[in-house]
Amino acid sequence: MISQDNIKELFERATAAKVNAYVPYSHYKVGAAILSGSGRFYCGCNFENASFGATICAERNAVGAFVQAGEKKLLAIGIVAEGSILPYPCGICRQVLSEWGGDSRVYVFDEQGTYREHTLAELLPFAFSLEEQ
Repeated sequence: MISQDNIKELFERATAAKVNAYVPYSHYKVGAAILSGSGRFYCGCNFENASFGATICAERNAVGAFVQAGEKKLLAIGIVAEGSILPYPCGICRQVLSEWGGDSRVYVFDEQGTYREHTLAELLPFAFSLEEQ
């Protein structure tokens, strides 16, 4: 179970990460924060490239920091974007996140901190896996 304090910290850290987003093309800043099983937080922001396929989402950027640190359990991710539309992760990000379990919690926040909570399995019910499901 993720505490209200952890949810608040996911929002605050994702909001702080969003500030550093590099988005000269879409002008759509996104920040993400992961809470790991060790209790540590890992953050990322989106960054774009003139070759649009090389653009990296905030969620995958945060996963990179999580993996590089040697973490193995992803408890939750919080995602914040500019505006009032809740920033659900794209399909690629959902698949990448699924590597660490469908029971992970996904919190999508608006800029004021209002959020919706989902499990990753709800957002990606038949994730690709090398293991039989």
